[in-house]
Amino acid sequence: MDLRERVARAVAQGMSKAEAARRYEVGLSTVKRYARRSAGGTLRPGSSTGRSRALDAAGEVTLRAQVAAHPDATIAEHRRLWAVAHGAAPSRSTLGRALLRVGWTRKKSR
Repeated sequence: MDLRERVARAVAQGMSKAEAARRYEVGLSTVKRYARRSAGGTLRPGSSTGRSRALDAAGEVTLRAQVAAHPDATIAEHRRLWAVAHGAAPSRSTLGRALLRVGWTRKKSR
């Protein structure tokens, strides 16, 4: 049984929320949240509110084609090529992560 279930069960069995917070070493707000979710039927964690990727799956397909056409280009050169083709360049970090996802390596022939 995971912590969320143990905390919610303790509160449901009559333990005070403050006592449950002390016993399970979590914040009082956490206990309140678990109790509220338990009453609603599910204790599963909420979905992530993170941002979507600047280069999505379609962008990665385009990037793969660009890397295939210019295999020896550096990240800076790939940024310039992307800017020319798409009007704006992604940040160096964004492009670097995307290049790793598409399998690009740093080893060059020149």
